[in-house]
Amino acid sequence: MRKRLLTIMSAAMLAAAGLAGTALADPPATDQPTQAGDQGFSPEDRAAFLDARVAALKSGLKLTVVQEKSWPALETALREVWKARADRVAELRGKWKDIREHHNVVEGLRLRSQGLTSRGAELSKLADAAKPLFDSLDDAQKRRFGVLLFHVLLTPIGHGHWGAHADH
Repeated sequence: MRKRLLTIMSAAMLAAAGLAGTALADPPATDQPTQAGDQGFSPEDRAAFLDARVAALKSGLKLTVVQEKSWPALETALREVWKARADRVAELRGKWKDIREHHNVVEGLRLRSQGLTSRGAELSKLADAAKPLFDSLDDAQKRRFGVLLFHVLLTPIGHGHWGAHADH
């Protein structure tokens, strides 16, 4: 059972890295609505949604007093991942238009590569931060952890339905 859970978690993290790279492929040009349900959320809105997601993950795990001691490292790592993601998207918005206008496929590949490298490093740090907490969880908590963490990482903030889209 433990081996299966670790395999599922590894697959989820690999999927997160892959989808995050895809997410960098074509960011929207502005914060204007781009999809059904996307309301052009402000940075404050996105921060509030992230707070809610982090709180949902913690609440869903139903941590014990002892497990609570490992929570701050994971929360900090999650927030750093989301900040880095937002910074990457903001940087790409300026570069992507120029790349598309000049049909510079090679530069687009370089940007994608840089994004994937950055995302991989972030996920590695996240795994390091999550390990002490994960190791202390019981089997039921570990099942919930995988599902809840997957939604915290992969569901874009501000795109309407949770799980309806890959990160754009």
